[in-house]
Order: sequence, then C-alpha cells, then structure tokens
Amino acid sequence: MSIHAVSPLFVGRARELSLLGDALVRAREGASSTVLAGGEAGVGKTRLISEFTGRADDARVLVGGCLELGTEGLPFAPFTAVLRGLVRELGRDGVAALVPGGTTRGLARLLPEFGEPDKDGPEARARLFEQVLGLLERLAEERPVVLIVEDAHWADRSTRDLLSFLVRYQRTAARLLLVVTYRTDELHRTHPLRPMLAELGRIEWVSRIELRRLTRREAVAQAAGILEREPSPADMDLIYARSEGNPLFVEALLSEAGADADLPESLRDLLLAGVERLPDETQELLRVASAGGQRIEHDLLSAVAGLDENALSRALRPAVAGNVLTVDGEGYCFRHALIREALHDDLLPGEHTRLHTRYAEALEDDLAILPAPRGAIELAHHWHSARDSTWALVSAWRAAAAARKSTAYDEQLRMLSRVLELWDQVPDAVERIGGDRLEVLRQTATVAHLAGEYERAIALAGAALAEFDHDAEPVRAAQLLRQRGLTRYDLSRAGYLDDLRRAAELAPAGRPSRLRGQVLESLSRMLHRPGDLPEKLATAELAMEIGHQIGDAAIEAHALINLTWARFGCSEVESQSESFARARRIAQRDGAYNALVRCAISESDALEGAGRHERAAQVAREGVEEAAQYGLARTSGTFLSINLAEPLVSLGRWDEALEVIEHALDLAPPSPYRASLQGLAMDIALARGEFDRAEALMGASRSVLARGVFRDQNILPHLCREMLLPLGRGQVDEAVEVAARALKERDLLATPRYSWPVLVTFASLLTSVASQAGASLLPRLRALGQELGADGDLQLAHRLTFIAFMESSADARPFEAWEAACGAWAALRQPYAEARCLVGAAQAALAAGDRQAAAARLARARELAGRLGARPLLEQIDVFGRRARIGGPDEAADGQPLGLTARELEVLREVTNGRSNREIAEALFISVKTVSVHVSNILAKLGVATRGEAAATAHRLGLFDGG
Repeated sequence: MSIHAVSPLFVGRARELSLLGDALVRAREGASSTVLAGGEAGVGKTRLISEFTGRADDARVLVGGCLELGTEGLPFAPFTAVLRGLVRELGRDGVAALVPGGTTRGLARLLPEFGEPDKDGPEARARLFEQVLGLLERLAEERPVVLIVEDAHWADRSTRDLLSFLVRYQRTAARLLLVVTYRTDELHRTHPLRPMLAELGRIEWVSRIELRRLTRREAVAQAAGILEREPSPADMDLIYARSEGNPLFVEALLSEAGADADLPESLRDLLLAGVERLPDETQELLRVASAGGQRIEHDLLSAVAGLDENALSRALRPAVAGNVLTVDGEGYCFRHALIREALHDDLLPGEHTRLHTRYAEALEDDLAILPAPRGAIELAHHWHSARDSTWALVSAWRAAAAARKSTAYDEQLRMLSRVLELWDQVPDAVERIGGDRLEVLRQTATVAHLAGEYERAIALAGAALAEFDHDAEPVRAAQLLRQRGLTRYDLSRAGYLDDLRRAAELAPAGRPSRLRGQVLESLSRMLHRPGDLPEKLATAELAMEIGHQIGDAAIEAHALINLTWARFGCSEVESQSESFARARRIAQRDGAYNALVRCAISESDALEGAGRHERAAQVAREGVEEAAQYGLARTSGTFLSINLAEPLVSLGRWDEALEVIEHALDLAPPSPYRASLQGLAMDIALARGEFDRAEALMGASRSVLARGVFRDQNILPHLCREMLLPLGRGQVDEAVEVAARALKERDLLATPRYSWPVLVTFASLLTSVASQAGASLLPRLRALGQELGADGDLQLAHRLTFIAFMESSADARPFEAWEAACGAWAALRQPYAEARCLVGAAQAALAAGDRQAAAARLARARELAGRLGARPLLEQIDVFGRRARIGGPDEAADGQPLGLTARELEVLREVTNGRSNREIAEALFISVKTVSVHVSNILAKLGVATRGEAAATAHRLGLFDGG
C-alpha cells in the first residue's frame, strides 16, 4: 500500500475554482478584476491556487509571496519576486522595453539589476507604483496576466499600499486578474490587513472567497486519495474529529494513523510529527532553518549551518522528500508556515540567541547573499532577535537607509523607531552611527511625514525641539521647525505659519544656503491672507534670489510661482502666464519635475479664476499627462484633474467632466483631492436634480472637511452645496438657516473668487423666499456685495448677477441688469449660468410688458438647459412659461446628427479612423470602460452591429468630411 503526502484528488473546492475560472474568462474578455481568497492556515489556499494556475492555459501567471520575518514583513517582497522571475524569463532588457517611457530607475528600487534608483522623495514611491502598473499593462496587452500575491497577512505596509493601488487602478489594464491570498486566523482585531480588505471589498470589480473546512464526506474523499483506499469509519471518525476538516491536518493525521501510531496530543505535536521521523541531522538542520524565516536562500543556510555542500545536501534531501521543505528557486520554503513556527517556538533560549547571532554574522560577512534591501532588513531582524543591542541599533540604522533607497518609508520608519528604542542601551551610539539622538529624531519625523504618519511626525519633531536650545543650534532647529510646519499644514493644523516664521528667523542668513532657501520658499507659499501680501512678496523674492545664487532650480522655480500668485490678479492673466512660463523654463533647466507640475497646477488654476476656461482645461489636461510621465498620477495628476474638471463644468461639458472625475477617483487620490472631485460631481448632480446622488457625495465631502481646517477654496464651494441640497429637496427653511449661519460666522470678503459664487447663491435664495427670516438677511447680503471687490471677467459676471438679483428684490427695473449678466456669461461661454440669468431676464421683460423679449429669452434658456440635462431649471422654465402663456415646452434640437452627443461624435470620429478602445481612451483622456460604453451607445443609435458598420455609416453620411 502506498501513501501519498498530498491527495492526488482535489476535493471540496469546485465552487471556488469555478469563481476563479470565471474571473479569468472575464479578464480574457477585457474586464479586469481582483479575487481576495482567505482561509485559515492549512485550509488549502495554496492547493486551490495551484489547481487554478494549472488550468490558466494561455495566461501569463506571475506569483509572489509575502515573507514573514519575526512579526514584520519585507518591503515589496512579492513584487520583487515577480520582477525577478520576469527578468529570468525575458531578460533585463526585455523587461525594460515593457516599462512605459523606457526608464527602469523606479524598478531599481525593487531589483538592483535595473541600475541606480532615481531621486528619493515622496514622489519616488508614486513613480514606482506607476511603473509596476505600467509593466503589468504592457504584459496584459500581449496575453492575459494573472498576478498572484500569496500570504498577504504578512505584507508590510509598502506591499499593502502597492497592492491597494494596483487593485484600484487595474481597470486601466485590460486582461489583468489579481488574486490575493491571506490567512484569516492571523487577522486579529487590529491587524492592518483587516481595514484594507474591507475597503477593497467595496470596489465593484473585487470579489472575496473564503475557503471553509472540508465536510466529513469531502475529508473521506481526501483520505481515500492519500491512502489509495477508503479508511475505516472508525479511523475516519477519529481523524475528522481531530482535524475538524482542515485538509493539512487530515494529511498529517493520516500519516500518523498509517503507521499505527497514537494521535498527537497537541497541534504542535501534530505539526512536528513529520519532522520527528526524519534523521537527526535533518531535524537539526530544520531547527537552524526555522530561525531564517519561511523562505531561506541556499547560500545563507549553508553559511549558517557550517556544512559543506555534500553534507548540506545529505541533510536537506530527507526534508524535501518528506514534504517538510519545498525547493523554491535558489532556496527553500517550509511546506507550511505553521511547521516553521512550531520548530522555532521549540528552540531553547540559548539556541534562539545563538542561531540568530549566526545568521547575523553570516549576513555581516556577505550581505549580497540576499537582494537589497532584504539583506539589510533581515540583518537588523537577526541582531534584534539575538538581543544584541549594539548591533541591533547599528543594523537598524543601516536598514533604514536601505529602505529609504527602495522608497519603503514605512519600513524605514520602523527601523528608525527601533534605533530610538535601543538608544539608551548603547552608550556609544553616537560614534556607532555617526549622528546623535536629535538627528535620529529629525530623520524619523521626516520619514513619518513621508509615510503619512502625520500625527507621529508632529510629535517626533516636537519631542526633538523640546530637547535643545534653538538659539544655540539654529540650523537643527530650523530643519525641525520647517518639518513640523509642513506636516501641520498637510494636516490642516494651526501653528504651521508660526513654525515656518520661526524657522526663517533661525536659518542662518549670512551665506546663502539650501536650508534657508527651502524655509523661505515654504513660508512664502503658505502665506495666503490678504494682509500677508507684503511678507509673501519679500520672502518669495529672497528665496528666489537664494535659489539662483546656489544653483537650486527647484527653489528658484517654486519661489517664482509664489511671486506670480502674489503679483498678479485675475485681470492680469497674460502677465501671469508669462511668469509661469519663466518658472517652467527654470525648472526644466535641472529637471525639477515637482516645480514643473506645480506650474501646470498654478497656471490652470489662474486661468480658470480669470474665466479662460478653454485654456485652463488645455493646460490642466497637458499637466495630467505630464504628471503621469513623472509617476505622479495619483498625487499631482489627480490635483490637476480637479483643475481640468472645473473648467469643463463651467463650459457645460458636464459628461466629459464626470469622465475626468471618475478616472481620477479610480486612482484613489488623497482624501482632500477626493473631496474636491466629489464636490464638482455634486455640482452637476444638483444642477441635474440627482439629489440622492448629491446627498451621498455630500456625506463623503463632509467626512473629509470635518477632519481639519481648510481654506476658502474648499470651504466656500462646499457652503453653496450645503444650501443648494436642502433647497433642491424643497426644505427652504433649512436652506435659509445655512445662509444665515454663514453670513454670521464666515468672512466673505477675504477671497472674492470664492466669495462671489456664495453671495450669488444666497441672493438667488433670499430674493425668492417669502419669509421674514430671509428678508432680514438681505441688508447684510447687500452690504457685502457693495464692499466685495471684483477682479477679472469671471468675478464681474458674478457681480452683475448679484446686482440683478438684488434689483429684482427691490422692485427696481432689473431687465437691463439681467441683460448685462446674460451677456457676461455668454462671453465666458458658461451655459448654465447664462440660462439661469436668461430666466431672470424673461421674468423682468414680462414684468415690463415685453412678452416677445420674454419669450425669446425663455426659449434660449430652455435650449441651454435641455442640452445640459438641467432638469430643475427646465421645470422652472416650463412652469413660468405655462403661467405666463409664453413659449412652449418643446425641446430645442441640440444640433447633433443622429441623436449623438458631442462626446459620442468624438468617439465615432476615432472609430472611423480605425483606433482601438485603448487608443481612443488615451486620445480623449477617458477610461477604456467609458469608451466601451460610448461605442455601445453609438452602435445602438446608428442601428448597426459592428464598429466597421458604424464607420461606414459615418463615411456615407459625410459626418467628418470637413476634417
């Protein structure tokens, strides 16, 4: 009778295997998705994945596992493994050819074969993430790709962040299936993977599988496969009772039962039973291997074990044959992590210390045994586990530097935190690392900021600042104050200006220095209040001069951007643009990409504030593409998407704006950016009467704005929405209450660009309600309108609209005022604002007895509102028209052939030119999914079945003969 270590039959997982198979079928058809597969240790996740990949046919399967190291994982471990496998298969140059842009310096942070990594900084991680996604996209163009990340419960934060990014943004990479496995019994209440799984589980294209234990019938089938016969009912009762249906334990128990041995009395005995049957020299080697982690390289094990190749092979062979170890590339893995844990837990205290010391010494002798930064981090782990405080501190300091090079900021933070923990135990720590405790605190505060641990960064900087005399060490104090000021600003905490001003006082002013230039530039950038203008100008000019003197293009360009904002208003947009162009040239000189992207952000924002919507959209669109090239799509790119969507909303291109917003939200941007994008989507939802959607978006924005102190550019648009939502639902008193509270509590004179829309929104409400509460607010509102300045065409249009509303409430003759407002909005090409003013003009004309003028303006308003789909405004127009008995509710033609929308015509033009969905998406800056929806609509409206027939119809009708 033969006994198999693993059942040749795959039982009890038909449903899960089918779900994975269906996901792969969808991926082949272009619908990428993610499957999260969880289950307790030993329940069969690895076997399920093995069976699935064996049936993946033409798909390229990429597998990487998270590595457990004590209680910590290794940064980016599964992606490093995947990349190493691709290099083995395709060669370094082959992989490089697949990376967008051809530069692999980001991937060098994962694999040294790709050369020297690019510059450090907070954007380096974004570039790395974009390059990994870009590589997967290119691979998926050739054939479907299945990326499997195993043992995510051991994932470090860097791996979790990259994995989350890939899941959220994978829809841009058609034919990509992500499969993530994890151990559910490891997910204690505070485990960091728990919230990530919950968040990802809410994404439309993510599904979850949880592997249950086997039923008794399934366990019998598994046992029969192992034994090549069905076990007796008595044996099976005993085995099933002890294993409780866990497949791994069924296998181990069957091995013991087959030898007529007693059942183990504990799980540890069960796990170690297979080990104890091995030769003594093999058991000793396995104890040595257990201290090395779940996976151990052959060369490292050889060095630690102290055996020659023959002796090592002789000791390893029984462990591999007995299925305790498996061969994994150039190393070995324990068949199950629980086996390694049981072996490691059984080590005596002296053995534990001695083995970890031997690992540390072997790595000290040759750190290149392991790839960077894994070698440095494992070295730090072993010295720490060996309880050698001195070398634990030194190795943690070195590991922090290695983690920084890989943009693994969370691991760098963990290593620096360990240095701080061990500091008092190492008397000569300063000499050992070449820096004092305050320097470690400063670096830890900086890295905590980069890792998104803002509260901790502020606390660390504060702790460091409290430990020394700032006047005695001004450079150090200035560095820490600048760091705390930047973090406080990002966290919307008070005190950031005080920190930056004090840093500017302390930074040595004699000889121009990078520190002083950085401090002054940061300070000038964050001086926003009107009263701060002289200080902003003087500080920015000095920072720019320093940047020029020391040859730092980034400081010089950023300072010039600050000066541009300070010197020019919305009526001086051409001078503004010239100054931004100069800053761009300075930044290009040294490749200061942060400054380059900020130029696009600032110029597009300035153009929109001046009412130059088309130019603003063009600059922002180019900036989005530029940010993607620099690997900044999720940060600066999504900020620029706000600056792109805003002018599109102004121009009435609402569907196009929603596409931009959807695309940006798919990138999982920072929460303030997400709130701004959702706010613009809410503006469209309110104008279209989609109040349930608007309310959901409002809740999301409120949760972000409640967590900090934000500027008027965030708060005042939100204030308008807070009033318009209840008004749209007919809750007029609640809307009036919002206006009353804002007029009492808010400074509505500080930022005219954002205050004018608030005053106009309040005027439209308060001049139309017949309530004492509303009427009592009009004097205060009128006074604000008289005092608030108007700079540039856009603010002037708002002011004219405000005047028209106020004249209507004063029983004046407002027709001329409404006509002036209509003309201003028409000149700016803002159809929604123009339509609202046309309604006001029609009402004023009718009141003056001019029915013909009223009818003409009402017809134009109906045409504009109809094109926009502004249902509430259309209803207002129709009600007024019926009551006044002028015009009619017949919809105006939108001028588009065959009922196609403007966006559908653009897509049809590209289809006619023979472009694929992906090419169209890139050309029009929309998602592939959105293109697919447009193509389906086009085929339906044209009454054709294929893209070729659609193109033929377009040619036959001469839709694009004019080019």
